[in-house]
Amino acid sequence: MKTDVLIVGSGCAGLYCALWLPKDINILIITKSQVERSDSFLAQGGMCVLRDSDDYENYFEDTMKAGHYENNPEAVEIMIKNSRDVLNDLVDYGVDFNKDNNGNLIYTREGAHSRNRIVFHKDITGKEITSKLLSKVRTCSNISIIENCTMLDIVCKQNTCHGVIVGYEDGRLETILSKNTVFACGGIGGLYEHSTNFKHLTGDALAISLKHGVELENINYVQIHPTTLYNPKNSERSFLISESVRGEGAVLYNSKGERFVNELLPRDMLTVAILEQMKKEKSSHVWLSMENIPSDEISSHFPNIVKHCQEAGYDPYSEWIPVVPAQHYFMGGIKISMSGNTSMKQLYAIGETACNGVHGKNRLASNSLLESLVFAKRAAKDITCNIDKCRFNDNAEETIDYSKYSDRGKLSEKYKKIILKEIERLNNNE
Repeated sequence: MKTDVLIVGSGCAGLYCALWLPKDINILIITKSQVERSDSFLAQGGMCVLRDSDDYENYFEDTMKAGHYENNPEAVEIMIKNSRDVLNDLVDYGVDFNKDNNGNLIYTREGAHSRNRIVFHKDITGKEITSKLLSKVRTCSNISIIENCTMLDIVCKQNTCHGVIVGYEDGRLETILSKNTVFACGGIGGLYEHSTNFKHLTGDALAISLKHGVELENINYVQIHPTTLYNPKNSERSFLISESVRGEGAVLYNSKGERFVNELLPRDMLTVAILEQMKKEKSSHVWLSMENIPSDEISSHFPNIVKHCQEAGYDPYSEWIPVVPAQHYFMGGIKISMSGNTSMKQLYAIGETACNGVHGKNRLASNSLLESLVFAKRAAKDITCNIDKCRFNDNAEETIDYSKYSDRGKLSEKYKKIILKEIERLNNNE
């Protein structure tokens, strides 16, 4: 199989990148599961945007401070200055952000933000954005999508990527040749027992990059979300109680009904405080109360959270909700330029898989969707400018030994161990 551009992943970054590529080239998107089972669909809180020029310095400082000043200032500047442009694109695609009675965007606030600058759609912003992007992609005759198609390896020669080796549900193996390949594979939550991520997101692109010498950066920078719904049965993934709930006034209590922390601290600091409280009390969770939020606001802003909590046996209108920290986001990844280029030719990376330094050591709330979209668009523009220089390597698959990929389970475990070993090595060297 051949395609001009191959995008591995169907989240907002991959879809948005595809939409900004030329309409006269063939684009193939492959995804490890069903197209809707990406973490982009799970994002609750919203998407940051620059309110106005007066907010630039504060937004920049908030992002840097949350990232412990390990951020790449150039990347932060690019993200912030392109935020309104991305917002306008999304509105054009039909994304329905919440508005007031006069039709003006409503902005909310989350932890570590000095100002309300987050646009949102109820408490399912990620689903609203990603579903609208997917609908638009499905109208494009030059873009195809293959579901339940797992990337097993890349095809490369002389530090140039020529495509990927994939496996299908029925056991078939195939090579997909491409002029340009884009990793948009999401995070690494599937490596952890407790995570808000889908379990099939296991960082395969990172393991494959390590295998072939593609440069990585800060892959031990893993963010824990401080408030996920406590479930003693450890369900498939942890349900996130959005930071915007605390941004709107929800408070945290210990088992004695005492507030023990500033709920709007950056996520890593709040997580530490919660874990310390749990250790002190020898408890398995703390409590989140929405008592300070008007009932009509809870209903309008957090309907999905309310529904999920009620299904779990808790009524957020009248009682406290048990919450516990869980793995949530990945700040490190495949090292990229400001245009998404990796250290391997004809290979790009975008979204949570990539690391451009925007987030530093800790991501500021609601910067993830924005960062993914801003740099996905920049990658698409770079691919467009250079696509004529790229050629298919029709001989690239001649020496492939497909027997190495026949045991998919064994390969998956091997890749997991590669990543976890590297994360442990980096943590030990700090």
